[in-house]
Amino acid sequence: MPKIGVQAMMLKDDFAEAGPFETLRRVSEIGYHAVEVSQIPMTPDNVAELGRARDELGMDIASLSAALDSSSSANNDSLADDFDKIVADAQTLGASMVRIGMLPIPAMASLDRVLEFSDRTNAYAERFAEHGIDLYYHNHHIEFTKFDGRYMLDIIAERAPRVGLEIDVHWVARGGLDPARTLEKYRGRVAMVHLKDYRVALLPDRAFAALDAGDHDAFTEAFTSNIQFGEVGEGNLDFPGIITTAGEVGAKYLLVEQDQRYGRTALECLQTSYDNLVAMGFAELF
Repeated sequence: MPKIGVQAMMLKDDFAEAGPFETLRRVSEIGYHAVEVSQIPMTPDNVAELGRARDELGMDIASLSAALDSSSSANNDSLADDFDKIVADAQTLGASMVRIGMLPIPAMASLDRVLEFSDRTNAYAERFAEHGIDLYYHNHHIEFTKFDGRYMLDIIAERAPRVGLEIDVHWVARGGLDPARTLEKYRGRVAMVHLKDYRVALLPDRAFAALDAGDHDAFTEAFTSNIQFGEVGEGNLDFPGIITTAGEVGAKYLLVEQDQRYGRTALECLQTSYDNLVAMGFAELF
Protein backbone atom coordinates (compact mmCIF):
# COMPACT_ATOMS: atom_id res chain seq x y z
CA MET A 1 0.00 0.00 0.00
CA PRO A 2 1.19 3.55 -0.63
CA LYS A 3 2.04 5.80 2.30
CA ILE A 4 0.43 9.21 2.77
CA GLY A 5 2.88 11.98 3.63
CA VAL A 6 3.49 15.69 3.20
CA GLN A 7 5.05 17.75 0.43
CA ALA A 8 7.28 20.16 2.36
CA MET A 9 6.96 23.10 -0.04
CA MET A 10 3.95 24.30 1.93
CA LEU A 11 6.01 24.15 5.13
CA LYS A 12 8.95 26.23 3.94
CA ASP A 13 8.09 29.18 6.22
CA ASP A 14 7.72 26.82 9.17
CA PHE A 15 11.09 25.27 8.40
CA ALA A 16 12.69 28.72 8.27
CA GLU A 17 11.14 29.78 11.59
CA ALA A 18 11.20 26.60 13.68
CA GLY A 19 13.69 24.40 11.86
CA PRO A 20 13.14 21.05 10.13
CA PHE A 21 13.05 18.87 13.24
CA GLU A 22 10.51 20.93 15.18
CA THR A 23 8.35 21.42 12.09
CA LEU A 24 8.30 17.70 11.34
CA ARG A 25 7.60 16.95 15.00
CA ARG A 26 4.42 19.02 14.67
CA VAL A 27 3.59 17.29 11.39
CA SER A 28 4.06 13.88 13.00
CA GLU A 29 1.71 14.88 15.83
CA ILE A 30 -1.03 15.38 13.23
CA GLY A 31 -0.37 11.87 11.95
CA TYR A 32 1.92 12.18 8.92
CA HIS A 33 5.12 10.12 8.91
CA ALA A 34 6.59 10.76 5.46
CA VAL A 35 7.85 13.93 3.82
CA GLU A 36 9.03 15.01 0.40
CA VAL A 37 11.70 17.69 0.88
CA SER A 38 11.27 20.72 -1.38
CA GLN A 39 12.21 24.42 -1.42
CA ILE A 40 14.24 24.00 1.76
CA PRO A 41 17.93 24.93 1.63
CA MET A 42 19.85 21.69 2.06
CA THR A 43 22.45 23.16 4.37
CA PRO A 44 24.45 20.84 6.64
CA ASP A 45 22.30 21.93 9.60
CA ASN A 46 19.04 21.26 7.77
CA VAL A 47 20.23 17.89 6.50
CA ALA A 48 21.25 16.98 10.05
CA GLU A 49 17.83 17.98 11.40
CA LEU A 50 16.07 15.99 8.68
CA GLY A 51 18.18 13.01 9.66
CA ARG A 52 17.24 13.54 13.30
CA ALA A 53 13.54 13.61 12.33
CA ARG A 54 14.02 10.33 10.51
CA ASP A 55 15.81 8.71 13.45
CA GLU A 56 13.80 10.10 16.38
CA LEU A 57 10.36 10.64 14.87
CA GLY A 58 10.30 7.82 12.35
CA MET A 59 9.84 10.37 9.57
CA ASP A 60 10.31 8.68 6.20
CA ILE A 61 12.22 10.95 3.79
CA ALA A 62 10.30 10.00 0.67
CA SER A 63 12.31 12.06 -1.81
CA LEU A 64 14.47 15.11 -2.30
CA SER A 65 13.93 17.87 -4.84
CA ALA A 66 16.25 19.32 -7.46
CA ALA A 67 16.11 21.79 -10.29
CA LEU A 68 17.71 21.13 -13.65
CA ASP A 69 20.02 24.11 -13.28
CA SER A 70 20.58 27.00 -10.90
CA SER A 71 18.47 29.46 -12.93
CA SER A 72 15.34 27.53 -11.94
CA SER A 73 16.44 26.30 -8.53
CA ALA A 74 13.66 27.81 -6.31
CA ASN A 75 15.81 27.11 -3.23
CA ASN A 76 16.51 23.55 -4.39
CA ASP A 77 19.95 22.30 -5.35
CA SER A 78 20.47 21.92 -9.09
CA LEU A 79 21.45 18.85 -11.05
CA ALA A 80 23.88 20.88 -13.13
CA ASP A 81 25.82 22.32 -10.18
CA ASP A 82 25.11 20.07 -7.19
CA PHE A 83 24.74 16.54 -8.52
CA ASP A 84 27.26 14.91 -6.18
CA LYS A 85 25.85 16.78 -3.18
CA ILE A 86 22.30 15.66 -4.02
CA VAL A 87 23.48 12.06 -4.18
CA ALA A 88 25.27 12.42 -0.86
CA ASP A 89 22.24 14.04 0.82
CA ALA A 90 19.93 11.32 -0.51
CA GLN A 91 22.21 8.59 0.77
CA THR A 92 22.56 10.31 4.16
CA LEU A 93 18.78 10.55 4.54
CA GLY A 94 17.93 7.15 3.08
CA ALA A 95 16.01 8.65 0.16
CA SER A 96 16.02 6.59 -3.03
CA MET A 97 14.14 9.16 -5.13
CA VAL A 98 14.85 12.68 -6.36
CA ARG A 99 12.27 14.73 -8.20
CA ILE A 100 12.26 17.75 -10.51
CA GLY A 101 9.36 19.90 -9.37
CA MET A 102 8.73 22.03 -12.43
CA LEU A 103 9.54 22.39 -16.10
CA PRO A 104 12.11 25.19 -16.51
CA ILE A 105 10.37 28.30 -17.84
CA PRO A 106 12.49 28.48 -21.03
CA ALA A 107 11.50 24.89 -21.86
CA MET A 108 7.84 25.92 -22.04
CA ALA A 109 8.47 27.96 -25.18
CA SER A 110 8.74 25.29 -27.87
CA LEU A 111 8.81 21.61 -28.69
CA ASP A 112 12.56 21.74 -29.35
CA ARG A 113 13.17 23.03 -25.83
CA VAL A 114 10.92 20.35 -24.36
CA LEU A 115 12.95 17.72 -26.18
CA GLU A 116 16.20 19.26 -24.95
CA PHE A 117 14.90 19.23 -21.38
CA SER A 118 13.85 15.60 -21.77
CA ASP A 119 17.25 14.53 -23.09
CA ARG A 120 19.14 16.29 -20.30
CA THR A 121 16.82 14.91 -17.65
CA ASN A 122 17.11 11.38 -18.98
CA ALA A 123 20.91 11.64 -18.87
CA TYR A 124 20.77 12.66 -15.21
CA ALA A 125 18.39 9.77 -14.50
CA GLU A 126 20.97 7.37 -15.90
CA ARG A 127 23.64 8.91 -13.68
CA PHE A 128 21.41 8.67 -10.62
CA ALA A 129 20.72 5.00 -11.38
CA GLU A 130 24.41 4.28 -10.87
CA HIS A 131 23.89 5.32 -7.24
CA GLY A 132 20.63 3.41 -6.73
CA ILE A 133 18.52 6.56 -7.00
CA ASP A 134 15.53 7.11 -9.29
CA LEU A 135 14.69 10.49 -10.83
CA TYR A 136 11.09 11.70 -11.21
CA TYR A 137 9.34 14.59 -12.89
CA HIS A 138 6.37 16.48 -11.38
CA ASN A 139 3.70 17.89 -13.69
CA HIS A 140 1.66 21.08 -13.66
CA HIS A 141 -1.04 21.92 -16.21
CA ILE A 142 1.38 23.22 -18.86
CA GLU A 143 2.31 19.61 -19.69
CA PHE A 144 -1.13 19.15 -21.21
CA THR A 145 -0.33 21.60 -23.97
CA LYS A 146 -0.38 19.74 -27.27
CA PHE A 147 2.29 19.55 -29.96
CA ASP A 148 0.92 18.03 -33.18
CA GLY A 149 -1.92 16.49 -31.22
CA ARG A 150 0.27 14.99 -28.46
CA TYR A 151 0.38 16.10 -24.86
CA MET A 152 3.69 17.53 -23.72
CA LEU A 153 3.71 15.07 -20.82
CA ASP A 154 3.47 12.13 -23.22
CA ILE A 155 6.38 13.53 -25.19
CA ILE A 156 8.51 13.93 -22.06
CA ALA A 157 7.62 10.43 -20.87
CA GLU A 158 8.58 8.90 -24.21
CA ARG A 159 11.73 10.95 -24.74
CA ALA A 160 13.01 10.41 -21.17
CA PRO A 161 12.28 6.72 -20.50
CA ARG A 162 14.52 6.54 -17.41
CA VAL A 163 12.58 9.32 -15.69
CA GLY A 164 9.58 8.39 -13.57
CA LEU A 165 6.50 10.55 -13.10
CA GLU A 166 5.13 12.27 -10.04
CA ILE A 167 1.51 13.00 -10.90
CA ASP A 168 -0.16 16.02 -9.30
CA VAL A 169 -3.90 15.38 -9.41
CA HIS A 170 -4.94 19.03 -9.02
CA TRP A 171 -2.87 20.09 -12.00
CA VAL A 172 -4.14 17.15 -14.04
CA ALA A 173 -7.69 18.34 -13.38
CA ARG A 174 -6.74 21.93 -14.19
CA GLY A 175 -5.29 20.59 -17.44
CA GLY A 176 -8.70 19.15 -18.31
CA LEU A 177 -8.00 15.46 -17.69
CA ASP A 178 -9.27 12.88 -15.24
CA PRO A 179 -6.69 12.17 -12.49
CA ALA A 180 -7.50 8.47 -12.00
CA ARG A 181 -7.42 7.76 -15.75
CA THR A 182 -4.14 9.66 -16.03
CA LEU A 183 -2.62 7.54 -13.25
CA GLU A 184 -3.83 4.41 -15.02
CA LYS A 185 -2.28 5.62 -18.27
CA TYR A 186 1.14 5.76 -16.63
CA ARG A 187 0.81 2.50 -14.68
CA GLY A 188 4.21 1.32 -13.48
CA ARG A 189 5.78 4.73 -14.10
CA VAL A 190 4.33 6.62 -11.10
CA ALA A 191 5.94 6.24 -7.67
CA MET A 192 4.65 9.49 -6.13
CA VAL A 193 1.33 11.29 -6.36
CA HIS A 194 0.52 14.79 -5.09
CA LEU A 195 -2.82 15.00 -3.32
CA LYS A 196 -4.35 18.45 -3.50
CA ASP A 197 -7.95 19.28 -4.15
CA TYR A 198 -9.53 21.38 -6.89
CA ARG A 199 -11.99 23.83 -5.37
CA VAL A 200 -14.34 26.26 -7.11
CA ALA A 201 -14.65 29.30 -4.86
CA LEU A 202 -17.58 31.66 -4.51
CA LEU A 203 -17.18 34.90 -6.41
CA PRO A 204 -15.74 37.70 -4.27
CA ASP A 205 -17.68 40.86 -3.46
CA ARG A 206 -15.41 42.83 -5.80
CA ALA A 207 -16.79 40.85 -8.74
CA PHE A 208 -20.35 41.98 -8.05
CA ALA A 209 -19.17 45.54 -7.32
CA ALA A 210 -17.43 45.59 -10.70
CA LEU A 211 -20.58 44.37 -12.42
CA ASP A 212 -22.68 47.03 -10.68
CA ALA A 213 -20.17 49.62 -11.85
CA GLY A 214 -20.49 48.41 -15.43
CA ASP A 215 -16.99 46.88 -15.50
CA HIS A 216 -17.84 43.64 -17.29
CA ASP A 217 -14.19 42.81 -17.97
CA ALA A 218 -13.36 42.85 -14.26
CA PHE A 219 -16.38 40.66 -13.50
CA THR A 220 -15.40 38.20 -16.22
CA GLU A 221 -11.84 38.03 -14.89
CA ALA A 222 -13.14 37.14 -11.43
CA PHE A 223 -15.64 34.68 -12.88
CA THR A 224 -12.96 32.79 -14.79
CA SER A 225 -10.25 32.78 -12.09
CA ASN A 226 -12.07 31.40 -9.07
CA ILE A 227 -10.31 28.02 -9.00
CA GLN A 228 -8.51 27.37 -5.70
CA PHE A 229 -6.08 24.86 -4.27
CA GLY A 230 -8.07 22.97 -1.66
CA GLU A 231 -7.35 20.81 1.33
CA VAL A 232 -7.95 17.17 0.42
CA GLY A 233 -11.68 16.53 0.63
CA GLU A 234 -12.64 20.20 0.52
CA GLY A 235 -12.99 20.41 -3.25
CA ASN A 236 -14.39 18.39 -6.13
CA LEU A 237 -11.87 15.62 -6.83
CA ASP A 238 -12.75 11.97 -6.26
CA PHE A 239 -10.01 11.07 -3.78
CA PRO A 240 -11.30 7.59 -2.91
CA GLY A 241 -11.04 6.74 -6.59
CA ILE A 242 -7.72 8.53 -7.02
CA ILE A 243 -6.08 6.87 -4.02
CA THR A 244 -7.37 3.42 -4.92
CA THR A 245 -6.04 3.81 -8.46
CA ALA A 246 -2.72 5.17 -7.22
CA GLY A 247 -2.19 2.03 -5.17
CA GLU A 248 -3.15 -0.18 -8.09
CA VAL A 249 -0.64 1.44 -10.47
CA GLY A 250 2.26 1.10 -8.04
CA ALA A 251 2.55 4.46 -6.27
CA LYS A 252 4.69 4.36 -3.12
CA TYR A 253 3.88 7.77 -1.66
CA LEU A 254 0.82 10.02 -1.72
CA LEU A 255 1.94 13.50 -0.70
CA VAL A 256 -0.50 16.11 0.55
CA GLU A 257 0.21 19.58 -0.82
CA GLN A 258 -1.55 22.92 -1.08
CA ASP A 259 0.05 25.70 -3.12
CA GLN A 260 -2.04 28.51 -1.61
CA ARG A 261 -3.79 28.44 1.76
CA TYR A 262 -6.01 31.58 1.73
CA GLY A 263 -5.21 32.79 5.23
CA ARG A 264 -4.82 29.42 6.95
CA THR A 265 -1.55 28.05 8.30
CA ALA A 266 0.12 25.05 6.68
CA LEU A 267 -0.49 22.94 9.78
CA GLU A 268 -4.18 23.85 9.84
CA CYS A 269 -4.51 22.80 6.21
CA LEU A 270 -2.62 19.57 6.82
CA GLN A 271 -4.88 18.79 9.78
CA THR A 272 -8.00 19.25 7.63
CA SER A 273 -6.60 17.02 4.88
CA TYR A 274 -5.63 14.39 7.45
CA ASP A 275 -9.06 14.41 9.08
CA ASN A 276 -10.81 14.12 5.72
CA LEU A 277 -8.56 11.29 4.51
CA VAL A 278 -9.17 9.37 7.73
CA ALA A 279 -12.92 9.91 7.32
CA MET A 280 -12.61 8.52 3.79
CA GLY A 281 -11.21 5.29 5.26
CA PHE A 282 -7.49 5.75 4.60
CA ALA A 283 -6.17 5.87 8.18
CA GLU A 284 -4.02 2.80 7.56
CA LEU A 285 -2.05 4.62 4.85
CA PHE A 286 -0.51 7.03 7.37
